Amino acid sequence: MHIVEVSHLAKRFGEVTAVADVSFTIEPGEIFGLLGPNGAGKTTTIRMMMDIFRPDAGEIAVFGGALDMAKKRRIGYLPEERGLYKDQKLEPTLVYLATLKGLDEKVARQRLGEWLERFDLAEHRSKKVQELSKGMQQKAQIIATLLHDPDLIVIDEPFSGLDPVNTRLVKQVFEEQREAGKAIIMSTHQMYQVEALCNRIVLIDNGRSVLYGLVNEIKRDFAGNAILLEGEGDFATIPGVLETRKQNNGTWHMALELGVDPQAIFRHLAAQNGTRIERFELAEPSLDDIFVNVVSGNKEDS
Repeated sequence: MHIVEVSHLAKRFGEVTAVADVSFTIEPGEIFGLLGPNGAGKTTTIRMMMDIFRPDAGEIAVFGGALDMAKKRRIGYLPEERGLYKDQKLEPTLVYLATLKGLDEKVARQRLGEWLERFDLAEHRSKKVQELSKGMQQKAQIIATLLHDPDLIVIDEPFSGLDPVNTRLVKQVFEEQREAGKAIIMSTHQMYQVEALCNRIVLIDNGRSVLYGLVNEIKRDFAGNAILLEGEGDFATIPGVLETRKQNNGTWHMALELGVDPQAIFRHLAAQNGTRIERFELAEPSLDDIFVNVVSGNKEDS
């Protein structure tokens, strides 16, 4: 059984179409990436999944059917707009939020002690939330999301405000949740985190699903849309190249527009005076390259 099944969702707010046609499924034991540019419809889609908004069209099944209170208690939700009570102390706030999800208070306090130790927040348990740093508040939000041991975890920009050490810790926690059979939906603009964690993604643009599937298969489908280049010359502005960046090892990485033949790029460079090519090869495109490529292509088509 799918943990989540979304079929042809649509939602309008007055004259604005926030979501036009979005479909995807989420399986147990996977981290699923919900991606898209700002204003694409990601947050609206999440809010319809969470029964905060009702869709104008389409169907949503969570744990096999419509959401009820029992199912909502099986969900951990980290929204984009954080929601801890800032003028309250950390420990009682997190315990209270867990009891709202049906967790016994004694059990909540026991579990919370373990989470606070792991996230290095134990000595701050009596501080008000507003007295914590941004990174500490983010870790507290993640604890609030996981404390009641949900089966479905929905996280929007989970690494916001975290330093590299805590980012690594949070990634490890998410991997442990996945290995325990939990389903995780992650919405973020950090494509390198998506590549590190997600096995499947959906890319939403202009309210529609425009790319959906396994990350490795999507990258394979876009092979040939990026090249690696070493040499000397003017590589900054080349027709058919979306983005050019120089890597730390001196190699140039070029993301190509959809449909551009890499050999055409090679011929263009070879015809330039003063250009010397020492290395030219196809590169596996990053999700960042694919994201830019697809979204840019949609803008040109619209």
